[in-house]
Amino acid sequence: MPGIFDRINTILRANINDLLDHAEDPEKMLNQIIRDMESAIADARIQVRDMLAQQKMLEGDVQRATASQNEWARKAELAVSQNRDDLAREALKRKNDYQSQATALQAQLVDQEALVDKLKKDLTALESKYEDAKRNKDSLIARQRAAKAKEQMAATASKISDIPDYSGEFGRFEQKIREQEARASASAELAEARSAADKDFEALEDPAIEDELAALKAKVKPAQG
Repeated sequence: MPGIFDRINTILRANINDLLDHAEDPEKMLNQIIRDMESAIADARIQVRDMLAQQKMLEGDVQRATASQNEWARKAELAVSQNRDDLAREALKRKNDYQSQATALQAQLVDQEALVDKLKKDLTALESKYEDAKRNKDSLIARQRAAKAKEQMAATASKISDIPDYSGEFGRFEQKIREQEARASASAELAEARSAADKDFEALEDPAIEDELAALKAKVKPAQG
């Protein structure tokens, strides 16, 4: 009996949130807690049943001892009415024995009732905590995961804050790239201008070539004629 009481009380005193906070695998831990609760509830129900059965037996024993006490008291009165003091003495002796027995059994019954009542209350409390654990399982795990994520984010932010600020170097590097891009653009523009000038010169030279060709033809053709 102490074993089941100790087990139930340990579970009832357990702070599930604290257990999850210190668990490597919160979901695995919570599932184990729920399994422990289910096992403890099953054991407690068996204990309540057995203790209640013992209580019923004690109640029957008290009733029988009390009935025997009353019966021997009646026989003692009958013996006295018949002037049988010897039988009266024997009846009173047996009546007293049953009275003592009934008193002792009644004391045991009171203790047994208190035990059954205590176990019933513990069982009810354990069932209530079990239902809360099942109902809040996903929420508890989510809260624990969120807390862990916040801790990880804080640790990451702390590491980032320790990294040197390279914004100035990046700015200077960007300026160099912009200068290179400007020079490349200017070079391309100059090349295009040079190409256009060459084409203009070629256009200017074309009429002279045509005139020279015409003169050459005039010279050659008469000779051929």
